[in-house]
Amino acid sequence: MTRVPILTAPTAAGKSALALDLGRRFGLEVVAADAFTVYRGLDIGTAKPTPAERADVPHHLLDVADVTEDYDVARYVREAEAAIADVLERGALPLVVGGTGFYLSALVRGLPLTPPADPQVRAEVEADLAVRGLDALLAEVEAAHPAEAARLERNPRRVVRALEVYRRTGKFPGEFGYSSPAFRYRVFAFTRPWPELEARIAARTRAMLAEGWPEEAAWLARQVPPDRDPRPTAWQALGYREALAVSTGALTPEAAARQIALTTRQYAKRQLTWARTQLGASPSTPDEAARALAAFLGG
Repeated sequence: MTRVPILTAPTAAGKSALALDLGRRFGLEVVAADAFTVYRGLDIGTAKPTPAERADVPHHLLDVADVTEDYDVARYVREAEAAIADVLERGALPLVVGGTGFYLSALVRGLPLTPPADPQVRAEVEADLAVRGLDALLAEVEAAHPAEAARLERNPRRVVRALEVYRRTGKFPGEFGYSSPAFRYRVFAFTRPWPELEARIAARTRAMLAEGWPEEAAWLARQVPPDRDPRPTAWQALGYREALAVSTGALTPEAAARQIALTTRQYAKRQLTWARTQLGASPSTPDEAARALAAFLGG
């Protein structure tokens, strides 16, 4: 295989189900590309593959970190490349599957050769964030580099890092060039008609809340406080704050479901934009993606 295949789609579009189907047909091993399924204990709210599914098709990079840890993109690339190499060395076929755009970009493009963090400047930017808010800081990035603003995906931790580097050097992290990727990749992206995707997001959100997501969020709060400063990486996962509010009685399941579905729809739109602009992929239909991937794999 000259390239390692990547399968990506917006959240709730069905990429895990397609990956399982292809995995069974072609003997694939899945290398996950998700910023939150790496965490042990975050199972329901991340829609993590079940133990039975993982027994059926081997998965890598699930449950590799404790929720008390901050898992970053550099660690992801290091561990994903090691997993891909292991799969290939055993004569098996890897399939990278996920929707975390900056993880996928780092695999495809390499890691930014950005200077190390400066704690003093970072503290100044974090104080600025607390006073002025995320939108003001994003506007500052947008004014200087619109593409960088889109790349940050409204992630406060990444916005702080970008401005910390920019205020020190006059350049954003993505402008420092990249390390060489360990492998070459072929990206397969798909989506569904927007009304269908919205309905799938809403249905999945209601199901996860009914299946114990509030209790999972309460467990996470006992492991690591959600309001610790800086905000723990695990608490950046979509929906966990609302699920926690259900567990405390601050929100009804119905109100939480509406809020989570709205945030998830917004995230899905950003995922589609990322696939097009950062990964150079034109999302097809699920059936078209399945046929293209099967042809690529030789089926």
